[in-house]
Amino acid sequence: MGLFYKDLPQKLSISWEDFLADIRSTSEFNPYCKSDSFYTVFKQVVLSILLDEEIILLDSDFTETELIKLTGFSEFSDFSNPVTASVSFPKKKEDLITLINQTHKNWKITLFTSGTTGTPKKITHNFDSITRFVKKSENHNKDIWGFAYNPTHMAGVQVFFQALLNGNTLIRLFGLNSGDIYAEIERNNITNISATPTFYRLLFPCNKTFKSVKRITSGGEKFDKHLTQQIQTVFPNAKITNVYASTEAGSLLASSNDIFTVKPEYLNLVKIKDNELLIHNSLMGNNEFQKDNEWYHTGDLIEIISESPLSFRFSSRKNEMINVGGYKVNPQEVEEAILMIKGIKNAYVYAKKNSILGNIVCCEVVSENKDIKDAFIRKHLQENIQEFKIPRIIKFVDAISTTRTGKLKRN
Repeated sequence: MGLFYKDLPQKLSISWEDFLADIRSTSEFNPYCKSDSFYTVFKQVVLSILLDEEIILLDSDFTETELIKLTGFSEFSDFSNPVTASVSFPKKKEDLITLINQTHKNWKITLFTSGTTGTPKKITHNFDSITRFVKKSENHNKDIWGFAYNPTHMAGVQVFFQALLNGNTLIRLFGLNSGDIYAEIERNNITNISATPTFYRLLFPCNKTFKSVKRITSGGEKFDKHLTQQIQTVFPNAKITNVYASTEAGSLLASSNDIFTVKPEYLNLVKIKDNELLIHNSLMGNNEFQKDNEWYHTGDLIEIISESPLSFRFSSRKNEMINVGGYKVNPQEVEEAILMIKGIKNAYVYAKKNSILGNIVCCEVVSENKDIKDAFIRKHLQENIQEFKIPRIIKFVDAISTTRTGKLKRN
């Protein structure tokens, strides 16, 4: 089985041996990495560790304005500042893993937040913080990962390290259509998939089952029970885990449903203030925007389920709440209600300025059933949510825009 699959122009796969030979033949390493090829990105990450050099991952579709703000450069050619790759590189997978675990005294990796609510923020992690939640054991040696994230973002990097440090195979799913994703899962007997809820919703409806998948991980957005049922139907042998993670801190909390319980060792590292989740600065990578504050405001609003043990579910992002004539509307609550309608594949709820109410609620809907009309959706919503939350404008679309990290793109 190849290490990387369907990511190179001329090859369907590349073996661990070829991957290591490729690294050994590389004479220079550039600390700036800007590519949409996850093979290229991860080859550069491995090189940076072996050279004990910092690597800076830049999203391949950063705009010129973003690049100038983030780096001072506007063109990728300006980033060229290579160092000579003059070390003895391993020839075997096992030797590579051993060397990576030993060679990272000064190594750093710099990432940027997705920038969906403004200019992306710079975050720097060391080896220990970026691999804090990697599980290494013989039980994971035969895992085959479906890679469903942007390779330059935190979630993608963490999946890569989970696979790398266990010597696993990676199969690219990111950017593929649902039919190709089904084919890759079946052809390669993928056992593990980590992705956003939006990614999983794009897979449905599906009239097949994939019994090779043993673990499904979801993160980055609110996870609902309806989606859990859909996933369990298509992946009947999979254990489903809902993860709370961020670029700033990596993975923090995990649950089998939408309720998170804080472990005793984390009680002093998270707290709730005005229904917002705060995390302690010690859990975060080095950054330029959080130097003087002990607590980082995540912007995630939560609903407390239990005080002891501390348990809660996420309700919305603070900056996504819609003010309709003084009433607060949680767009994710409305989306969940719409997604309960059979035949609705995806939904995106957003605000539109209104001179009387301040905002009105609108939505885009992807439907697999052309007979579903906006009046039918409104009738269903009237039975499930309050009137002021029901979208005034419902637009049927073929697809809903997503961010660089695979989440719904919210304005």
